[in-house]
Amino acid sequence: MSSRVFIDGHAGTTGLRIRDWLSGRDDLELLEIDEARRKDPEARRECLAAADIAVLCLPDDAAAEAVALARGRTRILDASTAHRVADGWVYGLPELGPDQREAISRAPLVSNPGCWPTAVVLALRPLVDAGLLPAAAPITVHGVSGYTGGGRTKIERWQDPRIGLTALPYEAPYALERRHKHMPEMTRYSALENEPQFVPSVGPFACGMRVEIPLHTTVLRRGASDKAVQETLAERYDGERFVRVRPLQAARLDDERSLDPRACNDTNRLELQVIGHESGHVLLVAILDNLGKGAAGAAIQNLNRMLGLDESHGLPD
Repeated sequence: MSSRVFIDGHAGTTGLRIRDWLSGRDDLELLEIDEARRKDPEARRECLAAADIAVLCLPDDAAAEAVALARGRTRILDASTAHRVADGWVYGLPELGPDQREAISRAPLVSNPGCWPTAVVLALRPLVDAGLLPAAAPITVHGVSGYTGGGRTKIERWQDPRIGLTALPYEAPYALERRHKHMPEMTRYSALENEPQFVPSVGPFACGMRVEIPLHTTVLRRGASDKAVQETLAERYDGERFVRVRPLQAARLDDERSLDPRACNDTNRLELQVIGHESGHVLLVAILDNLGKGAAGAAIQNLNRMLGLDESHGLPD
């Protein structure tokens, strides 16, 4: 018998990618609202009630409304920011720790991670757990993401030929003056005591993401080398299908394309690279598709777990 899944907000960027990657699966029945009733609360309530799992690809306020409409009768996978640090919700990052997969499998309410936190948490959490990086260390995060990570408004702006942003020969920083909405989950699940300084930017490409976390030698545990950092990450993610730790200095730094933020596009893969410096500083680099492992791919990974399936089922690699 097919499991019934309702994607609430299927016309958005994440919803469209989820729908595309789920197409062709005969183990799922995708519930749909007739286009004429798409904004009818009663139609949404009917689909939410009929679904085994509802995937919410909505703005935060609308996601909270959908949870209220479901009234605890339907399991929820929320891709918005609304519930990522909320009580009663399980954080949907299977690679977070040894008990996370079981927690996701059993949870009635799962919050899908954000794209930026996915990279930051997977890069930093093993180092904090291993004692190589103190939880109180001051952390700076810089990164560049494709413009699809900003939702419909940002996509329309970047694709507007009158503005010409896709022809920019550089990345464009944003949100430098305010607290980014991903900061609470980034801090909590990295096990940091203090919020990082976050310097995000948008690149002139649709999808892809590269996140860079410089670790000054003075913030690392005394004697912690690039080799120790790489080995800690490699051990933590040994056997993980969707998180790959590259060998130390595998990136050809004389090749300008070696750290292409689009390298994992159209996959659910995240790649981690450790780059050492002769002074003892260490640079962590994570590359992922902001709509893959950073959004839709992670949602399907969580959906599979919630349905008792192999979490890689139907995901491109």
